[in-house]
Amino acid sequence: MIKNYYKPTPKKWRQIGDAILGTSVFITTGGLLAFDTLQQIFTPKELKIIIGCAFALGVIGKFLTNFFKSESNDENKL
Repeated sequence: MIKNYYKPTPKKWRQIGDAILGTSVFITTGGLLAFDTLQQIFTPKELKIIIGCAFALGVIGKFLTNFFKSESNDENKL
C-alpha cells in the first residue's frame, strides 16, 4: 500500500481529500476567528480540542487519499 503513495491519485479520491481539507480549514478558521464569541458556549479547553481535531482530521484525510490509485488493466488480469 505504501508503494501506491507516489502514484497518481484517482480524481474521485482527490476530490474527497480536497473536500475533507476544505471543511477542516473552514472549521478551524471559523473557530479561531470566533474564539471569544464561542467561549460563551464552550470552554476554552473544549474549543481547543474541537479546533485541533478538525485540523488533524483534515490533514490526515488529505494525506490518506494519496494511498489510493487507479486499477490498471494489467493488474486486473492477474
